[in-house]
Amino acid sequence: MRSTGILLSCFLAVNAFGQNKPFQNPVQRAFRNAYVTQQGETLLLADAITQALARSYQIKGLQTQEQVAVNDRIPANAGFYPLVTANANSNGGLQNINQRFIDNIRPPQVQSGLFNRTTTAGVNLNWTLFNGFANLNTYKRLGELIRLSQINTRVSVEQTIADVATAYYDVVRQLQQLLSFRQALDISRDRLELAKANYEVGTRSKVDYLTAQVDYNADSVTLLTQEQSLKSAKILLNTLLIRDPLTEFAIRDTIVAKTDLNLEQIRQNMASNNPLLATAALNRRLAELDIRLARAQRQPVVSVQTGYNFTFIDNQGGFGVASARNNGLTYSVAAAIPIFAGGNLRRLEANARANALAAEYQQANQEVVLQQAVAQTFTQYQNSLALLNVEVQNFKIALENIDIAYDRYRVGNSTAVEFRDVQRNAVAAQARLFTAEFNAKAAEIELLRLSSTISQQFLGQADATSK
Repeated sequence: MRSTGILLSCFLAVNAFGQNKPFQNPVQRAFRNAYVTQQGETLLLADAITQALARSYQIKGLQTQEQVAVNDRIPANAGFYPLVTANANSNGGLQNINQRFIDNIRPPQVQSGLFNRTTTAGVNLNWTLFNGFANLNTYKRLGELIRLSQINTRVSVEQTIADVATAYYDVVRQLQQLLSFRQALDISRDRLELAKANYEVGTRSKVDYLTAQVDYNADSVTLLTQEQSLKSAKILLNTLLIRDPLTEFAIRDTIVAKTDLNLEQIRQNMASNNPLLATAALNRRLAELDIRLARAQRQPVVSVQTGYNFTFIDNQGGFGVASARNNGLTYSVAAAIPIFAGGNLRRLEANARANALAAEYQQANQEVVLQQAVAQTFTQYQNSLALLNVEVQNFKIALENIDIAYDRYRVGNSTAVEFRDVQRNAVAAQARLFTAEFNAKAAEIELLRLSSTISQQFLGQADATSK
């Protein structure tokens, strides 16, 4: 496996100095080298990941939900604290009285503008002392919701890192493929010029010249198509970075896949760190707390109410008290015991148990799904590395073969068809090499995401780059 990295460094490393210098394929051949001039600032993978994490609207939304969960976890929201209220009320009126009495003993009363007012004010406290520990379990549930929101944020962060890294290396692959097609076009141009010269001096037929022209045009179309593929890859990366999709940037990087990933280590990291497994475990914990909350509704509820109130009375007309100033303390202790609710409490507890069982099944299923994803991705990773080693050797042979074929065609020992076949084989070998390299890197990124070590891998590199 170690030879893979060495060969990739020899064949695919990109040597470019300065922002405005062209991106040059280092593979030395008998024909002229190809260049791609890139506009804009140089974009490093670490910078791309940092920008995406800072600008992602999805991550910002999840962080806002996380803050809401933190705000919700206070004792008062769980019902630990009493409710204290201040109350004030004032009722009054103006009355005119014209009264005559039946006994004729009292004289008639005729009065106008009599003012009557009753004012009450006080402070009251309502406190639930016991509710089957529902307040304690509610507080625990609020804590679990905080952890759940934090894990959801981590899932989005890790997925964003994986998406950006994969898109970044896809741009590198498309750029390398563009260089390959440009070099193929150079070969076709040299062949076209040679065929034209031979036709003009009469050593080759016009058919060879026209065939060379057709092949050159076909390679030009292929190059234009690849330029569009490169633009599409850059647009996708710009979209992940939350900026103008048409922003120009330059990439001067290579794809070097790791060859030392260990399956058992990945499985251990996944079992202990994977956020999807942690989410499944938290959902199961929340379901267990819901069972306790359902049971709490069967318990008695003990509450106390107390208050201190003031009453002011001013009565200028009628019978009774003319004025009064009263104050005093009131209290009450109440207990409510659920006796019959038509089977509703039993239904709530049964549903809570069913949800807990469903959460347990979901956790087990999540483990199976992730184990399958790790096994399948690791198999793809190993297969891509094996293909990469083979394609490196194929590419070396294809390079040597195309040099020999060009010399043979130049001196007339080979036909145009034979040379074209060799050229196509060389381009196809290089394309397969780029694909195998990218597939190995994409599988590596996915394994890092599944094992939840992708943040340490790429954010650690970003911190090292910034320093």
